Amino acid sequence: MNKIIYTKNAPDAIGPYSQAYLCGNTLYTSGQIAINPENNEFIGGNIEEQTQRVMKNLKAVLNEAGFDFEDVVKTTCFLKNMGDFQKFNEIYGKYFTSKPARSCVAAAQLPKDALVEVEVIACK
Repeated sequence: MNKIIYTKNAPDAIGPYSQAYLCGNTLYTSGQIAINPENNEFIGGNIEEQTQRVMKNLKAVLNEAGFDFEDVVKTTCFLKNMGDFQKFNEIYGKYFTSKPARSCVAAAQLPKDALVEVEVIACK
């Protein structure tokens, strides 16, 4: 079963894509940045504030599809500044306690000039 996933508890897509796509037992999320789903406004702030918002957004998308952080098998993380790596990891580690596989790269520029973007793949 293939299905587009949408929840009002995560930000609307800011382009021609879905929040996530369920393909069989595997969920692929789009990258999440620090947008508040209540008003679809970018929250700005520091790396800690943005990472917390990103994790809340991911949780909402995962939950809508019947998944949680324990089901995540791979993450891809984009940081504007690798100097934020340690602060990002401190928050990231509180959510991804199952330690999925991960890539983390520096990105010259992210949408809305975000400091962080994270996408995940989860399996049941």
